[in-house]
Amino acid sequence: MTQVSMTSIAQLRSTMAEYPEALIALDVVEDCEGDLEDAAMVLAIRYGLQPDQNNSNWLEAIARQCRGVVCQESMQADLRLGTYGSVAAYLADSGLIPSILVAPVLMYILETGIEVFCDFGSEEDPVL
Repeated sequence: MTQVSMTSIAQLRSTMAEYPEALIALDVVEDCEGDLEDAAMVLAIRYGLQPDQNNSNWLEAIARQCRGVVCQESMQADLRLGTYGSVAAYLADSGLIPSILVAPVLMYILETGIEVFCDFGSEEDPVL
């Protein structure tokens, strides 16, 4: 389980105020008491997606789909600077993941640590 603090949710909320779907997702993360996996499942089901509910690493697998984008130097720099909105917009427009899951995925990546997350790039990603 990846747990985020209410402070982390509030910080992301302030930097993503212009993205309505991110705010909806952050409300769900807050309702799930910071449990990102639960929040991602709730959002996926609410928006008609079919998450693998038996896979405890489902959010991680979704995040890995974004690795090619998030691990670009410019995106890593934005994340380190706290410029989450630009990364969120790019991910939402990319079509890699449903836009409603962008905020939980970004929070997962930030909680994991951008360096750690991007260092896994040499591993083979599981089939989703």
